Amino acid sequence: MDFRVPGASPLAFTLILFLAATCFALPEYSQKPSSSAAQINSNSVLVALLDSHYSELAELVEKALLLQTLEDAVGRHNITIFAPRNDAVDRDLDPDFKRYLLEPGNLKSLQKLLLFHVIPTRVGSDEWPTRSASARHLTLSQDHLHLSRFDSGDKAVDLARVIHPDSVTRPDGVIHAIERLLIPRSVEDDFNRRRSLRSITAVKPEGAPEVDPRTNRVKKSAPPTKPGSSPVLPIYDALAPGPSLAPAPAPGPGGAHHHFNGHAQVQDFIQTLLHYGGYNEMADILVNLTSLATEMGRLVSEGYVVTVLAPNDEAMAKLTTDQLSEPGAPEQIMYYHLIPEYQTEESMYNAVRRFGKVSYETLRLPNKVVAQEADGSVKFGQGDGSAYLFDPDIYTDGRISVQGIDGILFPAEEVESQSKTKTVQPAKIVARPRRGKLMEVACRMLNAVGQNSRFTTCQ
Repeated sequence: MDFRVPGASPLAFTLILFLAATCFALPEYSQKPSSSAAQINSNSVLVALLDSHYSELAELVEKALLLQTLEDAVGRHNITIFAPRNDAVDRDLDPDFKRYLLEPGNLKSLQKLLLFHVIPTRVGSDEWPTRSASARHLTLSQDHLHLSRFDSGDKAVDLARVIHPDSVTRPDGVIHAIERLLIPRSVEDDFNRRRSLRSITAVKPEGAPEVDPRTNRVKKSAPPTKPGSSPVLPIYDALAPGPSLAPAPAPGPGGAHHHFNGHAQVQDFIQTLLHYGGYNEMADILVNLTSLATEMGRLVSEGYVVTVLAPNDEAMAKLTTDQLSEPGAPEQIMYYHLIPEYQTEESMYNAVRRFGKVSYETLRLPNKVVAQEADGSVKFGQGDGSAYLFDPDIYTDGRISVQGIDGILFPAEEVESQSKTKTVQPAKIVARPRRGKLMEVACRMLNAVGQNSRFTTCQ
């Protein structure tokens, strides 16, 4: 049928028809959904994953900022998620690898690993390949997963066993539970590369070799020691550089790893002194008057052992102000009561019973304290500066031994100097005036007749 509008040209009529068709088509286009988010509902497999007992995987998805990506994937097609168990993510995963994934700079590696568990198609348990065949599927990370079966007939994803097929089933996807986390080869290679670079850059630079001034030869570094073994250097080299100064860094295997908690052990033995009673002054000197408690804790942490000869309060009361007023005097007194060995009452008594006299090194170099048997006990020192083992084994823990004594010990040189200063002053003699020769003759004549007692000059 030929339809024409009177008075209109064919070109104008064609333009009117085009505009009418465009106006009717626009409302139909605007009714289409603009995004896939409108298709996500409470029955979605993604919502089921976030609310399921696979909480570790869901937490990693949130940390990796993949919610929007998975929503878009669910909006376009069905998906299959292989979800590892919580213990596989929490306990079975290497701590270094988990720390690497959670670092902010490795977000892409975490995203790639999680998307490696998602296939953009629905694969149910009934669609699994047989034992003699395998299926290859592309994941959202653009890597491939192989679905197969073990010889026992169990379903497998790569090398992971499927422990619960069809664990969660929804209209837009399915979740299969697997026994461990799936790691793409690219993520594993990147982790190994970062770890090798970190191990190289973690090596501290070594300084120039040191020359021994005595021999003019290069000093050899100490051989490496196993953790927990005895310190390489003697305890004297690990002491602080001087009294009342900060402790110097000590060598030994326990420096950075703290194989021994020396500070806790020192605190424990000081608390034992206070509860034992009669040793409050000793504890006060170690903690408040000096920094020996901190230094002893550091030494024990480095693997050293120490025996403390602790004077009781009655002995400490005999210390004078002059003995404690000199700079560093309290530290020197205490150093003479610290033996760099682990000795108990039994070991020391057996030693003096067998050898008579035993000399023990002290932290006050080069002085030694001499022990000997006396009255069925152990006597330290000699003469007036001696002390007896009064309270044995107040504290013994294998690293620190505390033995109570009833006196203050001083080196033999100091005991002799103190005894010399205590010598009795000679009596003052008043010289009589000298008499002349004439007076001498007169006194003799008076003495002959018995009259010399009347004159004081002749007496």
